[in-house]
Amino acid sequence: MAAILAIFVEHSAALRSADTAKHHAKRLGAWAEKYKASQAQEFADHVIRDMSKLIPDRKTGKMKPAYAPATINRSLACAKKGLHLAWRQRLVPENYGLRIESVAVNNKREVFLTVEQVKKIASFCTPIAQAAIWAALLTGARRGELFKIESQHIGRDAITFPASNTKTLRMRVIPIIPALRPWLKYFPLEMTLYGVQSSWRRARVKAGMPHVNFHDLRHSCASIMLGLGVDLYTISKILGHANVQTTQRYAHLQVDAQRLALDKLSQLVAVSRK
Repeated sequence: MAAILAIFVEHSAALRSADTAKHHAKRLGAWAEKYKASQAQEFADHVIRDMSKLIPDRKTGKMKPAYAPATINRSLACAKKGLHLAWRQRLVPENYGLRIESVAVNNKREVFLTVEQVKKIASFCTPIAQAAIWAALLTGARRGELFKIESQHIGRDAITFPASNTKTLRMRVIPIIPALRPWLKYFPLEMTLYGVQSSWRRARVKAGMPHVNFHDLRHSCASIMLGLGVDLYTISKILGHANVQTTQRYAHLQVDAQRLALDKLSQLVAVSRK
C-alpha cells in the first residue's frame, strides 16, 4: 500500500489542490506499511478503526473521534485512486480500491438564515467582510468562488465565474441584482479568506448566532428563493449544482411551504362547514 500511495502522490502533482491531496495521502503512511494492495479492505478497516477512536477534546474535555468521518473518507479516497491507477497501469491484477468502503457521513446542515438575521450579523463586520457576506447570499456562490472574482469577471449585468474557479469546473453566469450592485465596488476582495472567516466568527457571536457557518449563506440563498416560489431547477443553476438531484436537499422546504398553504385552505373549508 505504501507504493500505491506513492503512485497517488505522483498523480496528485497535477491536481488543483495538490498539497491538500498529498497531505491526505501521507496521513495513511503508518497503516500503508503494514498491508499489501490485495489487502485493501483490511487496510481500510484498520484505518477507520484507528482514526475513529475517541479522544478528549482539547477545549471541552469531552470525548470525540480523532478524525471526522469526512476527513477519513478524504484519505481513503487517495488510497482508492492510487489503487485504481495501479490497476490501470497493470501493476495489480484487479482494482482493489473497489473493496474500500467509505465511512457514513451525516453532515447535512439545516441552518437557514432570514435576510434580517444576515443583516444583523453583517452589521458587526467591516465593509469588505459585509461585501463577501451579501455577495454569498445574493449569488449563492461558495466562499472560495467569491475570493476568485476579478474585475474582468464583473460585467454590466452579470458576474461570470470561469470554470476553473468553480467547484464543479463549469462556468456559471449570475445576474447582478440591485441589492448586490453596491457591494461590487469591494471586488476583488482586498481581504484574505482567513480575515473574512475571523470577522464572520466574531460577528456571529455578537449577533447571538454562534452556531452559524459562512456556508449557511449559500443554503439560505436557496431557502429564501424557495420561499419566494422559485423552482428547484432554477435554484440548481444559480448555485451551480452539477445536477438538480443535489438541489433536492431543499425539497422539504418546498413541501413545508405547500403544507402551510394547504393548512390555510383546510381551515377555510372547516369554517365553511360550520
